[in-house]
Amino acid sequence: MGVTRRQLLWAGAGAGAIGVLAACGGGKGGAGEAAVSGGTGQQPRPGGTLKVGALGKASAVTRDPHGTQANESDYLIISLIYDTLAIPGATANTAPRLAASWKSSDDLKTWRFTLADGATFHDGTPVTADDVVWSLKRLRNTPAGKSRLPGIQPEGITAEDARTVVLVSDYANADLPLLTRLTTFVLKKDTKDDAVAGAPGTGPFKLDWYRDGNARLVRNDNWYGGKVLLDAVEVRLFESPQAMANALLAGQIDVASNVGAVAARTAEARKDVQIVRRPNDMAMPVVMRTADGPFADVRVREALKLAVDRDAMVKQVLSGYGSVANDVLGTGDPAFAKDIPQRTRDLAKARQLLADAGFDTSRTYDLTTTEDIAGLAESATLFATQVREAGVKINVVKQDSKVFWDDTWLKGTLYTSYWGTNDSVVFFASKTMLSDAGQNESGWNEPGFDESYRKAMGTADTAERGKLLHQLQEIEFAKSGYLLWGMADGIDLAGAAVRDLPKLPGYGRVQFEKTWLAR
Repeated sequence: MGVTRRQLLWAGAGAGAIGVLAACGGGKGGAGEAAVSGGTGQQPRPGGTLKVGALGKASAVTRDPHGTQANESDYLIISLIYDTLAIPGATANTAPRLAASWKSSDDLKTWRFTLADGATFHDGTPVTADDVVWSLKRLRNTPAGKSRLPGIQPEGITAEDARTVVLVSDYANADLPLLTRLTTFVLKKDTKDDAVAGAPGTGPFKLDWYRDGNARLVRNDNWYGGKVLLDAVEVRLFESPQAMANALLAGQIDVASNVGAVAARTAEARKDVQIVRRPNDMAMPVVMRTADGPFADVRVREALKLAVDRDAMVKQVLSGYGSVANDVLGTGDPAFAKDIPQRTRDLAKARQLLADAGFDTSRTYDLTTTEDIAGLAESATLFATQVREAGVKINVVKQDSKVFWDDTWLKGTLYTSYWGTNDSVVFFASKTMLSDAGQNESGWNEPGFDESYRKAMGTADTAERGKLLHQLQEIEFAKSGYLLWGMADGIDLAGAAVRDLPKLPGYGRVQFEKTWLAR
C-alpha cells in the first residue's frame, strides 16, 4: 500500500466548501471550529486528563510527522504535537491554523501564507517562515511528497519575509490552500532525521512521554491558538476495535476513536456512553476498470450501478450508521451537486443495458476485496448477491492487505476501495479521476472531465466556478468507474463526562484543544 494512500486514509481532510480564494482572516477563529456542544448547558472548565484509545499495530509505529503513519494512534499523537498550516473547518473547507491567512495572485498560481501571531515552538522559539519552508520541502521530498503537494516543486516553496511563506503552483489552482491541511506539520529548520522523534512542535499539546505507540501529552500553555482546556491527553494503542470498545465500556478510557458501527450497536443501550457520529466520513466504492476489460463499456458500468440496492447496503453493511450515496465522491462538500437525481435500483434497465453492450453473462467475474476496515468484505458479498439478480455473476476474492495494495489497487478489473477522507469534489477529481492522476483507481480517461477540472481550478469567479464543478460531477455520475453506494459514518464512543468532542470527519476529529471533562 503506497504511503500516500495510507496517509490519506488516516489523515483525511474534512468535509466542506472549496478552498478560499482571497485572504482568509481570523487565525485563532479556526482553532476550535470543529467542536460540538456537549448540549448540557454547562460552561467549559479546564483540567483533567482525557484518555483516548486509537487503532494501530505495535509493529507499525512511527514518530516522523512526514513519514508513513499507518497507525491512527500515531497520527493522533503527531497531530496534537505539530500543527498544520490549515485545518478543516465547520463552515469552510479550509480554516486557519498555523497560517492565519492566505491570498492568491490574480492567476491563482502564487499563494502567500501569513503565519499566526505569537506562534512558537514548545521550547519558546518563534516559528518563522524559514521553518515552514524547510518543513514543506522536507515533506515534498518524501516518497509520497509529490502527491501531497501536487503541482508544487521544491523550488516553488520560498520565504518572502519572516512571517510570509510563498507557494507557487505549476498551474492555476484555486483550491491550493486545501493542500496545506494534509500533513504539513512544521518542525524547526534543519532538524536532523534522528532527532525528529523528540523535536518540539507548535501544537496545543507537548509530549510528556512515549512508549511503543502509547503517549502522554500535556497542555501547551503558550499555544498561539488560544486556551487549551485539558491538562493532558493520554493516547493508548489498540489493535482491534473490539478491544478498544471493551476498554471504553469498562471505564479504562474516555474515548474510543473511530471505533465503528458494531461497537456503536453494542453501546446503544448504555446511558453512560455517548455515540458521536461524523456523517460522510468514509467512502466505500466498488471500482470498475474503465480503460479496458469487461467494464470498459459505460453501459455495463451504468448497469451495475442500477443493479445495487443502496438502502439495503447501508442498512446491512453499515448497520444504518451511514447514508445512501449517488456515485459521486465528495458528498460532504457544499459544492456537491444535490440536484443530480438519485440513482435507484432498476433491474430491468440494468439487464437491457447489459444486453445492449453484449456483456457476457455466462462468465463469472472476480471482485477483489480486503478486510482492512469493518464492513468492506461484507459490502463485496452483498454487492455480488444483488447484481446476480441482474444476471451478473460475481465471485468475491478476499486478499491479504499487502497483496491487495501491491498487486490489485490501481490495476484490478473489479475491486473494493475505501477513502477515510471525504474531502471536496475537486480533491477526489485531482487524486483519482484525472487522466494523469497518480491514484487513478479505475484507469479513467475522460477529456471532458479533465477540461472541466482545469477550467474550475483556473476560475476565480464563484458562480462560474460552481457551474464548472457541477459539470464535473455530472460527468462523474454518468461515466466514471466508481459505484459509490453509500457513505459510512465515523463513530467515536465517549464516556458521559466528555464534552465538545470534535465532530468533523478526517483530520478534523483529532482537534482536542476545546474538548473538556465535566467531572
